[in-house]
Amino acid sequence: MSTEPETTEDTEPGTPGTGQVPDTVGGGAGAGETSETEGAGQVPGAEDAGQGPEAEAADADAGETSGTEGTEVGVPQKSEAEAAGADADAGQVSEAEGTEVGVAQKSEAEGTEAGVGQVSEAEAELRAQQAERERIEQRKAEKKAPIESGTKLSGKAADLLAAVRAVESGEKPVATVFEESRPAPRRSAPEPERRPQPVVPQPAAASAAVAPEVVQAVRQVLAEGGAPEVLAAQIAAALGEGADEQLRADPWQLLRTAGVRPEQADGFARSLLGAECGPDDERRGRAVTGWLLEQAALAGHTALEMPALLAALAQRGVPEPESAVQDAIAEGEALVFQDALEEPGTPAPTAAEGDEEDVERPVRVLVGLERYALAEESLADGLGRLVNSVPKQDGSAEDWERAAAAAQGSTAELIRAVAGQGLVLHTGGEASLAEPAALLNAARTLGLRAWAAAHGPIGRSRFAALLRRSGQAADGPERTDAAPAGPGDSPVATVSGLLAGAEGPGRDTDGALDLDLLVVLDAPQLDVETAALLTESLPDGARLVLAGDPAVLWSVGPGRVFADLLAARICPQVASRRPDPGPLGELVSGIGIGELNQVEAPGKEVVIVPVRDAGEAVHRTVQLVADSVPRAIGVPAEETQVITPGHGGAVGTRALNAALKERLNPGPGRFGGFDPGDRIVHSPAPGRALPGRVVTADAEGLHLSCEGETVVVPKERVEQSVRHGWALTAHQAVGSRWPAVVVVLPGDAAQALSRPWVYTAFGRADRHLSVVHGVEQALPRAVAEVPAKPRTTRLPVLLAPQVSGT
Repeated sequence: MSTEPETTEDTEPGTPGTGQVPDTVGGGAGAGETSETEGAGQVPGAEDAGQGPEAEAADADAGETSGTEGTEVGVPQKSEAEAAGADADAGQVSEAEGTEVGVAQKSEAEGTEAGVGQVSEAEAELRAQQAERERIEQRKAEKKAPIESGTKLSGKAADLLAAVRAVESGEKPVATVFEESRPAPRRSAPEPERRPQPVVPQPAAASAAVAPEVVQAVRQVLAEGGAPEVLAAQIAAALGEGADEQLRADPWQLLRTAGVRPEQADGFARSLLGAECGPDDERRGRAVTGWLLEQAALAGHTALEMPALLAALAQRGVPEPESAVQDAIAEGEALVFQDALEEPGTPAPTAAEGDEEDVERPVRVLVGLERYALAEESLADGLGRLVNSVPKQDGSAEDWERAAAAAQGSTAELIRAVAGQGLVLHTGGEASLAEPAALLNAARTLGLRAWAAAHGPIGRSRFAALLRRSGQAADGPERTDAAPAGPGDSPVATVSGLLAGAEGPGRDTDGALDLDLLVVLDAPQLDVETAALLTESLPDGARLVLAGDPAVLWSVGPGRVFADLLAARICPQVASRRPDPGPLGELVSGIGIGELNQVEAPGKEVVIVPVRDAGEAVHRTVQLVADSVPRAIGVPAEETQVITPGHGGAVGTRALNAALKERLNPGPGRFGGFDPGDRIVHSPAPGRALPGRVVTADAEGLHLSCEGETVVVPKERVEQSVRHGWALTAHQAVGSRWPAVVVVLPGDAAQALSRPWVYTAFGRADRHLSVVHGVEQALPRAVAEVPAKPRTTRLPVLLAPQVSGT
C-alpha cells in the first residue's frame, strides 16, 4: 500500500485495519478544491421542493439532508430559476432561487423607494400585468420539469405515499423486522442497503394489465380511507378482480403494497371501519402475519420458525398470535412445515420392536409463504433430477478424458466431473473463471450445445471477452436455430435474459432450454425462485455447473442456494486452485479467511485514504475519482466505481452521486434529475441492477445505454427504477468488476460492515483499490468477527434424501 511522492499531507504506511494509513493517490492534487464537493456531503438543510415526499421521508429517516441531494433531484427549482433569468450555468443556484422567490417583493420595494408610496393607477395596472406574466412563466417552467404525483397530499396520506415511494425508489429500506439487532451507533447510521421487494419482476406491466374500472373503484376506496389514490394501480394488481370490494371488506389488505407498515394500515382501517376496527380483529392478525413473512423474505429467509413469528406478532400488537397464525394457515395465506432435526453425528432415535410409531423425533415447526415454499420444493426436485439422471452421452468417455488430459490441475478435475455428473459445483475467485471457460470450450469442441450465464451484463461481457481472448468463442458447431447470444455473439447470456428468452439458445418444442450444458456464473446470487426456474428449464440429460465465490454477499432475494448446496454435498465439488494474482488478490484472499493483512503494493494497487468526518470523506472520494486515480493510475473517471455501505446518510450513495455529478457531469437535470452522460444504475425488476449511462430523453422516456444495450425507461418509471450510478452499494456491485474501485467507509458505517461485505466491495477492483477509511478498528474487527447473517431455509432438509444416492 502506498502513496505518491508528491503528497504533501501527513502520510504513514499502513493497512486498512491499523489506523495508520497513508494519504490519497496523488495526494496534494485537489487539496485546494473546496466547498462544492466537500460541502456537498455535509451541508444540512438544503432541502429541495422538487424531491417529493418520499425523499423527505428518506432523509428524515437518515437523520440529515445532504445539500447535494438538491443537485441530483432538484429539477423544478432550477427550471424555475432559469425561467426567471437566473444564470444557472454559472452555478449561482442559491442566488437564482432567492431572486425568483423574491421577485414580487423586490418590485414592490423598488416602487416604494421610487414613488415614496405614491402609485398611479397606470403603474398599478402595469405591476399587476407583470405579476401575472411572472406567474405564467413560472407555470410554464413547472410544466417543463418532472411532475411529482402526490405532492399536493398532506398529513396521513402524504406520509403513507412517502413510505411507499421511498421503498420503491430505494431511498428508504423496507422494514428489517428479522435482521439481527444492533447496538445504537455513535452517530446517525447509514441507511441499510435496499432489499428488493418480493413481487412480480415487471410491476409496471402487471399494473398495466388491470382494467381501468378496477383501478378507479380502488381509488374511490382509498380516498374514503384517506390513503393516496396513486396507490390504486398497485393494490388492484395485487388483489385482482373485485379489488375494491376486497379492500373495503378487509382494509388491512393495504399491507400488500410495498412500503406500507401495519400502523399505517391500522389508520386506513379505522377510517373505513370506525368503531368496528380493533387490534383483536382476525383480519388484522392474518394480514400482519403475511406482512411479517414478506419481511422475513426480504431479510433472506424462505420460512420462519414458529417461535420467532409468534414473538414478532406480539410485538406488532396482535393479542393472540397463535390464533392469527392458524387463521393465516386456514385461509391458505401461509403454509406450515414440520422438519425433522438431526444433530450432526447423533444416530436417529431407535425404538423397541413394534413400537416404531411411539418414537418421538425432534422437529422444528416453520411457517412460510406458499410462493417461496413451492419454489424451494421445486428446486429440490429439479436438483434431485439432475443428480440422479444419467447425462446425455455427447462424446465418448475417451473424448472427455482426452479433453481433461489437455488441461491441468483443477480445470482437469472440473472437466472429468462434468463428464459423468449432471450437477457440479465449482468454487473460486476471479482467476478461477478461466476454468469454466476451458470447460465451455471443451464441451463445444465435443459437440455439446454449451452456454454460460452471468449475474449481470458486466459479468457477461467479461466472460465473453475471456472466451474471445483465448479463441474459445469460435469453437464448436455453429447453430442456425439459436437466438443471438448478446454482445459479441458469444455463448454467454445473463440469467434473466436466458430465462426470459431475450438471450441464449432459446427453447425447444417442449419448452426446455435448447442446450446440453449450462454453466451459471456468480452462483451465490441465485435466490430460490430464480434457481428453481433454471432447473425446471433444463432438459433431461442436461448438465448444470454452478460456479462462484462462496465468500461474497448472498443473493438479495430469499434463500442461500449455493451455500446450502455446498453444505448438502449431494454432488461433486471442485475447488479452484488458481489464486487471484497481485496485491489485490492477496488482500482479498486474506479477508475471505478472516484476516486483514498488510500487503506490499509497489504499483499503488492498494491505497488507504484516512478521513476524519463525512465532509472530508465526500471531498476525498470526489478527488480520487476525478483527479488522483486518472492521473496516478491511468484509469479514467468513467472506469472507476465508488462503493459505499448504504444509500442514506451524509456519505451514502445519494450524497456521493450528487457530489460526483456536480464535478464530472454538471447539468440542470431536466429529466427527473438526469442529464445526457450521467452514470446510472437501472433496476428493471427487484434485485436487478444494470449499470449504464444516460443517452438522451424525449417523449418516450429516458434513453439509457446499459453495456451496449439500448433501454428506454418511461417517464413515470424513472423515479422508481433509475438512480445515479457513480456510487453503488456492495449488493448493487456484486457480480461486476471495474479497473479501479473506491470503497468509502465513513465513521458511521461501522455497524453495517461484515466480512462478506468487505470481501465483496474490495473484490470488485481489477487494477486499483482506494479505501476512504474512517472506521478505525471497526474494519479489522468486522473482517475477523462478523460473518454472514444466518438465513432460515428448508433446502438442506429437502435435499437430505438425495445424499444417500451420491
